[in-house]
Amino acid sequence: MFAFIQSLINSEYYLPIIYIAFFICSILFSVLINSLLLKFANTLGIRNGEENAIRWASQSKPAIGGISFYIIFLLSIISYSFIFEKSQFFLNAQFLGILLSSTLGFLMGLFDDAYNTKPFLKFFTQLTCGFILIFTGTYIHFFNQVYLDYILTLIWVVGIMNSINMLDNMDAISTSISASIIICVLLNIFIQNDIGNPHILILIGLLATLIGFLKFNWHPAKMYMGNTGSQFLGIFLAAMGIVYFWNINNDNNESYFFSKQIISVSLIFALPLIDTTTVFIKRLAKRTSPFIGGKDHTTHHLSYLGLNDKQVALVFITISIISAILNVIVLQFINEWSILYFLFFGTYLVILFLTLFLIAIKSRKKENKNV
Repeated sequence: MFAFIQSLINSEYYLPIIYIAFFICSILFSVLINSLLLKFANTLGIRNGEENAIRWASQSKPAIGGISFYIIFLLSIISYSFIFEKSQFFLNAQFLGILLSSTLGFLMGLFDDAYNTKPFLKFFTQLTCGFILIFTGTYIHFFNQVYLDYILTLIWVVGIMNSINMLDNMDAISTSISASIIICVLLNIFIQNDIGNPHILILIGLLATLIGFLKFNWHPAKMYMGNTGSQFLGIFLAAMGIVYFWNINNDNNESYFFSKQIISVSLIFALPLIDTTTVFIKRLAKRTSPFIGGKDHTTHHLSYLGLNDKQVALVFITISIISAILNVIVLQFINEWSILYFLFFGTYLVILFLTLFLIAIKSRKKENKNV
């Protein structure tokens, strides 16, 4: 028996088997944790009276799913030290920065769900998360001037943290979109045959967690991820976006605004970016604060057109799959990047944005009735 186990460890199938087993265990553990949270939390994560978060559903439900995300995130890190002999990964400044910033995002979200913090405090914490990533070596390499890279990194981090948070406005939307982004990161790693990448176990753990959470978050949802989950996912996904999409190699030294980086990032984060941009434009046009919740997101406008909650989620999942496939083509099958490719994929993104934006404009009357 020992000889069999030893031969398995030394075989090329060892890591795939470990990853599959960890994935299955993480799904089961996610279901277990969320079941316990749902059973014993009662009103944990539910604000009272006028402090309730503005959501599509009329009934208040526990916003505690994000706790399970962070628990399995930590378990994934701990499991890595048992599965792999080399643990220098934990001493890596970049990893420590991602761990610290993700923890800060989680704590800020947890505090916000409990006490409904002021927007300035959330913004300051998001900036702090961005500075932590920068100081530990995780920042966007795009311009020739490093200070411009730092500024872009801060904008990126704050933008994605708010985008993921804003997408948590209807059952399963933010969960499914976050899962699709994680799948894209894993695809990028596996296609490059970097099967021993230390981030894989963490990504697999979080993907499994989100899948397990969907049991409770799919319409009709029993619980939400809350700011606890969206802020944690926001900073983690922002960091993964920097490492695996923003900082891709550009051998052609193409122009900034026509680069492969812009297209790759836009494809992966298309829906969060489009939804946030649409909401900001509409609210500024109405002279209302873009930072106060409302029922004017792209998901809501699809519902105003007659789609039910499940159909809206499926539309967003379908768009995510299409964008993921296009991103694989961009990163893996196009060696010589040119402006023609930029125009082709850029046209897809423009059409996607205009479609969702025009739907938002068309359904404005129904929106006003639901405000």
